[in-house]
Amino acid sequence: MLRKPLSVAWISDFPVEWLPDLPAPLQGLPRRHPATWQIALLEEFEKEPGLRIHPILLRQRIKRSFSFERNGSTFHVLKAAPWMRIASLFWVDTWLIGRLCKQIRPDLLHAWGIEKGAPLIGHRLGFPYLMTVQGLLGWYKEVIPLPPYDRFTERLERISLPRAPVVTTESTFAVQYLKERYPRLRIQQAEHAPNRVFLGVRRQPRSGPVHFISVGGLGFRKGTDMLFNALEKLVSQMQFKLTVITNPNPEYVDSLRTMASGGLWERVRFRHHALPQEVAKELETATMLLLPTRADTSPNAVKEAVVAGVPVVASSVGGIPDYVFPDKNGLLFPAGAQAEFVRAIQLASAHPLFSKGKVEPETLAKARDYLSPERMAGNFLKAYETALTMTEKAESPVGE
Repeated sequence: MLRKPLSVAWISDFPVEWLPDLPAPLQGLPRRHPATWQIALLEEFEKEPGLRIHPILLRQRIKRSFSFERNGSTFHVLKAAPWMRIASLFWVDTWLIGRLCKQIRPDLLHAWGIEKGAPLIGHRLGFPYLMTVQGLLGWYKEVIPLPPYDRFTERLERISLPRAPVVTTESTFAVQYLKERYPRLRIQQAEHAPNRVFLGVRRQPRSGPVHFISVGGLGFRKGTDMLFNALEKLVSQMQFKLTVITNPNPEYVDSLRTMASGGLWERVRFRHHALPQEVAKELETATMLLLPTRADTSPNAVKEAVVAGVPVVASSVGGIPDYVFPDKNGLLFPAGAQAEFVRAIQLASAHPLFSKGKVEPETLAKARDYLSPERMAGNFLKAYETALTMTEKAESPVGE
């Protein structure tokens, strides 16, 4: 519970397009990354009578900036062209958001992720703020080649992290990584919980044939090539089907089609722009989730599967070992190891629990408690209080 009323402005790329009953100016806009953890946290915060959240987001395809209220939160959608934002190093964002903050006067700014310059903006505006890490670009750079925009944001990350008064991150891996590289950083762990709908999945797993599922982006970092290479080797050994839930990426899908045999391709089904309720519906019948990612701080797809009771076969990288426990709710293998991935799928398909789409009940209960929306909300409220307390101490006269 809050000690006093609190107003927090979220500087984020909030996935407003995924919300139901949108105002007319937002209807029909293309959906971006669903960022389901932000929606889940907002739903929890809306239960706090003394807490007022102001999600601030920028979009190009609207006629003018506007605000609207929903369930006690006030959304502010500001019009800005992406090229101007990037070319100005997000000073355009700073000016627009700063003008808004003079009107709403938040007690605290919450800068979500580095990808759109949120912590740079928070630092410039002069309000108390904290930063949430959504992906460790510095670590990604050590593990895989980064595309141009990720190299740009990695530089922003190096600038932003030492400046932030308080930083939240998800997994124990991320906490340790940041502590080693930024010893003076004030870090608080706050796991991003899956949407509550995944806690209510009623499992009816199918194992004849085995139903594999993959959720998330396509590409080298996510190990999509490893997924298709592994299943190619298993086409002649077992009956299975694969559902891939992702965002549209026609060029990459075409490249997959050229490398896959007809026997594999006919077993693959793609789903795009699936709502959380639709993903949860797919998890009802999935036998197991496959995620051979090469670098992931704390993949939401794994968390969703874990709390839904779906066995997971994933690479032992980043925060994944916080959620997947070998022989209890899944199997792990070394990241980037193709042969070990194939072997892990074979072992899971012969496992007395996983082959039937089941996990150990005690492990499922612990995972649901650890990744609950209530726990997430409590951890973020503690981080808010820490950020405000540090600001108060910094502003207090010496000796007071």
